[in-house]
This record gives sequence, C-alpha cells and structure tokens, in this order.
Amino acid sequence: MNTSNQFEVDGARLTMLPERALLWQQHAMLIVADVHFGKAAAFRAGGIPVPHGTTRANLDALDELVARHDVRHILFLGDFLHARAARAPATLAELSQWRTRHAALELTLVRGNHDLHAGDPPDALGMRIVDEPWRLGPLAFCHHPQELPDAFVLAGHVHPVYRLAAAGDALRLPCFVIDQRWAMLPAFGAFTGGYQVTPQPGQRLYLVADDRILPLPAAPI
Repeated sequence: MNTSNQFEVDGARLTMLPERALLWQQHAMLIVADVHFGKAAAFRAGGIPVPHGTTRANLDALDELVARHDVRHILFLGDFLHARAARAPATLAELSQWRTRHAALELTLVRGNHDLHAGDPPDALGMRIVDEPWRLGPLAFCHHPQELPDAFVLAGHVHPVYRLAAAGDALRLPCFVIDQRWAMLPAFGAFTGGYQVTPQPGQRLYLVADDRILPLPAAPI
C-alpha cells in the first residue's frame, strides 16, 4: 500500500512525516536518522563560528512529535552525537534535561559511523545501544543503506536531498528514498547538510516541502 505519505511492508504501515521522521503507529515508534547532536559545538571547538541553539531546536522538534503522535519509543538510526567534541557540557546538560522530562520514553540507538568516533551516549540517558541491523517484525533498522535477504531495511547516513528545478529557479529539498528492499530517511538534525540524489530505476522519492510530503513520479524500471 502506498499513499502520498505512507507505505506498507509486510503489514508494517509507516508514515513519512514532514518533520523528516517516520512514524510506526502500531508500535508508537518514532524513527529518526542522523540527528548529529553537538555538531555545532564541535565546529565551535574547532574555531569555526557557527550559531548556537541547534541542540535545542532538535529537541523541541522531538518534543512536538512525541506529543502529537503519542510516541512511546524513539529509534535513532545512527549518528546521535556528531563527534567527541560534541560532548560539550552544555550539549550533554540539554540532553539530560530533555531525558528527565521524558523518563518514560524508550530510546534505542543503532550505532552509526559518527557514533563510533563520538562514543556511546552517556549511560544517564538510559538508551538501548545496538549495532546494525536491529530487527523488529519485518523491519531491520540500520545506519547504512543495504539489502538483507529476510527484512526490509530502514536506514539513514546519506542525508538525501533532491534538486527541484523549474522556470530557471532551483532549490534542494530533503527527501525519503524508497527502494524495493530498503528505505532511506533524510537527516533529522537541524545542522546536517545533504547529499543530492537522483532516483534510480524502481525507486520512489518523497520530498519534504514545509509541512507536506510531495511524491515524485517513480523512476522507470
């Protein structure tokens, strides 16, 4: 089953949200990829002046989604912390305060490549930390896009964006990429950038445009 913002995998119905996340309502689960908490702090530690407030913006976005969709479990598809320098006291304090407000939430992190360098989140955040693939029902949760013979993969890592051009103007929009055996989420983080993708045969792209999900025509098989 496919609608403008939903797709179904062996009975698991997933909803693409314009906040660059997936909702698995049957499990009250919110799925996000590539938050990169502390990235701005890591840049500042390297002497690059970038704005403050990206951690708060990401946490506020999670707050809104948790409340709106009655979420009981957040699953992070890798790259929770950006780097070791991201473990700045202010960043960790904001994360700790957020966790205190959401003590009943189940949190799972599937380790990504940045997590290997940054180290696991502090134990005080009470997260389940796992390696890819982590499986639940017909789905396998990964950081890196890949194919598995016995599961549909949900992944991140690439930060996909699509260049939309018309009448001499263009813009780059985050997008979901859905293949035959896997789907890729856009980066959730507010300070993450993106990698331009082009749909391959058999793939569907769904663009995030403000408060909407806009499907592109399917690439020919």
